Amino acid sequence: MVHVPLALDSLDLARWQFGITTVYHFFLVPLTIGLAPLVAAMESLWLRTRNPQWLTATKFFGKLFLINFALGVATGIVQEFQFGMNWSEYSRFVGNIFGAPLAFEALLAFFMESTFLGLWLFGWDRLSPRLHNACIWMVALGVNFSALFILAANSWMQHPVGAVVNPTTGRAELDGVGGFVKILTSELTWVTFGHVVTTAFLVAGTVIMGVSVWWMVRASRAGQEVEARSLWRRTARLGAWVMLVAGVLVVGTGHVQGQLVAREQPAKMAAAEALCETTTGAGFSALAFGSCEDGVVHLIEVPGVYSFMATNDPGATMPGLSDLQDSYARAYGATDTAGNPVDYTPDVMVTFWSFRMMIGLGTVSVGVGAVILWLSRRDRLITTRLWARVALWTMPLPFIAASFGWIFTEMGRQPWVVVPNLADPTSMVHMLTADGVSRVVSSATVLASMVVFTLLYAGLGVVWLLLFRRYVREGVRTPVRKDDGEVAPGLSFAY
Repeated sequence: MVHVPLALDSLDLARWQFGITTVYHFFLVPLTIGLAPLVAAMESLWLRTRNPQWLTATKFFGKLFLINFALGVATGIVQEFQFGMNWSEYSRFVGNIFGAPLAFEALLAFFMESTFLGLWLFGWDRLSPRLHNACIWMVALGVNFSALFILAANSWMQHPVGAVVNPTTGRAELDGVGGFVKILTSELTWVTFGHVVTTAFLVAGTVIMGVSVWWMVRASRAGQEVEARSLWRRTARLGAWVMLVAGVLVVGTGHVQGQLVAREQPAKMAAAEALCETTTGAGFSALAFGSCEDGVVHLIEVPGVYSFMATNDPGATMPGLSDLQDSYARAYGATDTAGNPVDYTPDVMVTFWSFRMMIGLGTVSVGVGAVILWLSRRDRLITTRLWARVALWTMPLPFIAASFGWIFTEMGRQPWVVVPNLADPTSMVHMLTADGVSRVVSSATVLASMVVFTLLYAGLGVVWLLLFRRYVREGVRTPVRKDDGEVAPGLSFAY
């Protein structure tokens, strides 16, 4: 029998609910962001080369994109309502700022992508080929605009700029039009955007590679070598190349982002390395267990790596969580508004392991992409069932890595919902998570809504998986040019 602790209050439940719904939603988001431009590129290749295989690939992966987009929209609707229900104090304090990029995301980006997606979906044989292709490129642009505005809002919470506190109302407000510009042009916003988008390409490339390799093996073993070579090998290599390039860019943008975080949220990066005491030439540990109170055991530690990651100097001195707790307590108070002591240290083990799961799973998926490129070189086909299974099992890895990345980002920010801007110590624009939760919503209400949303999202997840599995297994009906020049029948799926 599962025991639910009675100590869970509205704050704990609201955090759990937002965490559950966010991870559910973001599991779909990277594939939408990455797959939209890749489907657009496939259609562009068809227009340029008139090779029917690219048209087939466009429709096949476009079908998967549509499924993912629809479920992503359905799971994303709940997010904004939680700000008003569970986090009304947060919305009251920073709604003037936080709502601005979200409004642009809804009014500009979402309507842009949904409008042009409708034109692309129903415009086959109704629009000219180039105009039809332009529609899916506009969808890809809209999807990335949407990501930019949402990440601008999140990055502002991680490093608030362009905002002032109105002494009359006690609310944080935009510092005029220039404040909004600062939010959109924040260094953290653009570095985070680059990291998220390249991660999305890694996710989409892995899906294309995994599905294509699985079908390449099936087609080749069934004697359909023309389909295996002309279609699936082509798309498998495209996906693998995207994985490889995106993987390099993910590392680069992640390195820059890590340095910004180390400067602006030092407690987050110290927790990511389980660094309890200030250390010169701080190392990177592959494994760590314990807590700062009871002692942390580091295993397989490489000296100087964390200092290099944070500053490009392997001999740099990195602050530990103990000293950071003292400095935060001096700057922002040792107690909260209710008089309770504030622990400014994030959950060390959650932050530590989510950081490593993000890196480890992403690295494994890139490695598989490199192997697939090698095995399929010089017009070779992959025919071994083992690699079909490896390709399929690799598909979830970047999804999970991206989810752990967000867990690291959000859990490492605690106990802040709006992190203080350390570059501007006089700024009053910051907020503890405990102060942002709604004061009038009962624990029972939050618990009931969390259960309902969790079950609803679980059902939508099953629908997504079943639809994805059905249409991947259905595949295509040999829509490739045969040796005698005859074009075989087209897709079994029609828009």
